[in-house]
Amino acid sequence: MSETPARRNDWQTLRALLPYLWQYKVRVITAMLLLVAAKVANVGVPLVLKRIVDALGVTPHTAVLLPLGLVLAYGALRLCASVFGELRDAVFAKVTQGAIRRVALQVFDHLHALSLRFHLERQTGGMTRDIDRGSKGIAFLLNFTLFNILPTLVEIVLVALILLKKYDWYFAAITFGTIVIYIAFTLGITEWRMVHRRTMNNMDSEASTRAVDSLLNYETVKYFGNERWESERYDKSLRKWESASVKNQVSLSFLNAGQAGIIALGVTALVGLAAQEVVTGKMTLGDLVLVNAFLLQLYAPLNFLGFIYREIKHSLADMEKMFALLNRNAEIKDNANAIPLQTQQAAVAFNNVDFGYEADRDILQGVSFEIPAGKTVAVVGSSGAGKSTLSRLLFRFYDVNAGQVSINGHDIRNLTQSSLRQHIGIVPQDTVLFNDTIYYNIAYGDPTASHEQVIEAARSAHIYDFIMSLPQGFETTVGERGLKLSGGEKQRVAIARTILKNPPILIFDEATSALDSRTEKAIQAELRAIAASRTTLVIAHRLSTIADADQILVMDHGRIVERGTHGDLLAAQGAYARLWQLQQHEQQTTPLEAAPE
Repeated sequence: MSETPARRNDWQTLRALLPYLWQYKVRVITAMLLLVAAKVANVGVPLVLKRIVDALGVTPHTAVLLPLGLVLAYGALRLCASVFGELRDAVFAKVTQGAIRRVALQVFDHLHALSLRFHLERQTGGMTRDIDRGSKGIAFLLNFTLFNILPTLVEIVLVALILLKKYDWYFAAITFGTIVIYIAFTLGITEWRMVHRRTMNNMDSEASTRAVDSLLNYETVKYFGNERWESERYDKSLRKWESASVKNQVSLSFLNAGQAGIIALGVTALVGLAAQEVVTGKMTLGDLVLVNAFLLQLYAPLNFLGFIYREIKHSLADMEKMFALLNRNAEIKDNANAIPLQTQQAAVAFNNVDFGYEADRDILQGVSFEIPAGKTVAVVGSSGAGKSTLSRLLFRFYDVNAGQVSINGHDIRNLTQSSLRQHIGIVPQDTVLFNDTIYYNIAYGDPTASHEQVIEAARSAHIYDFIMSLPQGFETTVGERGLKLSGGEKQRVAIARTILKNPPILIFDEATSALDSRTEKAIQAELRAIAASRTTLVIAHRLSTIADADQILVMDHGRIVERGTHGDLLAAQGAYARLWQLQQHEQQTTPLEAAPE
């Protein structure tokens, strides 16, 4: 799977954003009307100013009366331009923030819909920076495209029409010529500069990825004394980012200088031409003031337009990767006719299942077994035999390559994923907790559960006394990924969480591997009690924990090589019997067994 999809066209990105805006079409239309009204008022200001100047230059007695009304009109127009602009911003605020919220929520939901394969390959730090920059890019794009570029274009059209109607054509020609040269220069240089911006983004994401990954693995870094190595890797990305940032700033300075030069030439030409017309009597002093006011009024936002265009291009680049995430197809999807699973008695069956994470490497080959409703089947075998893959297929994190996995005779590919997973509870070997309280992590098994039910789940998992011994009790924060708790404590929280979920199907994937022998025996009794009426798949390393299973499967290199009860397998004197003897010998030679902390 390619980590970086093909680069999107800017228009594709804009089109992807439009549906989020059109949900607020009344507000969008209202804001556009206010925008036009503000610009009409703004263009009217120089026209009234010309009338004032001409009126003052006629005769003294008219200068006392006539300009008063014009001055009031001048003030009213400036006030309207400002008020309409503020109203426009207020009306459109809901559109901008609503679009950001909806896009961010859709990306968040889509990431949860993507397969486990995607999340195993992703780089968390870089991906979160892409989403963060993309969200900010939406706000910038909407505000400045609609409220700077569009108003400037409206104003350019209005000014050009006035110049063409009131003055010789070459006034409009110089104005348009300057604008065309300015825009062409801006577009050309900006496109050239974008390579530096994209490099900055990539290096920023890479640096963030390395920093987050290193901090998440803080203990490993310390174990091997590799702080210097991690610092050098991080600085390598920062140096590339620094180089791209310098080039970006130098090219920006060149662009700004070029834009200023073009505007200066245009303004000088128009003012000089207007002054000559005044000298020859073709234009009044008010006309000169009008042309100058139009130029200052027009080129000020036009100068800003260069910055806006650059930032819009940057925003599009920032949004590019975020929208690309939405384009990633979910590997595992509900079928169009998928039905919800609704049962309290679930029979599970693997029928001739073949599966591999990669096309050229098989993990499971022809695996077939059944777990009758309410029964327990245990799976043992060496590391890499494919034991944990069974649980991932049952949860439908992946689809089988051949064969099928079924519950009560229904192929799980024909069941809705949400209902399927609601019926399965798991205590994994490597428990990861949220950076929240112990109470929150237990209640995560059923967010609707009452306080009493959460407490009872903690008691059942034999962790209640430990929790109450803590200064903050259930409100104790467990830290990033639960690092403030020992392995055994995390495992017991996971067991309590699964007990609270109360599903008809249970999976214990090395569920007591992090516990000492005394705690393991206590929890095993509780696990047997909660599994008594449930369909249970136990993936185990310690054979003593699964001796009472209804059936035991022995796996080797993706195949089931033995199956039967504990007694049957010992009598067969095969792989299971040899493993049993080996573990019994280890227990006799290592009587004191402690849980890893």
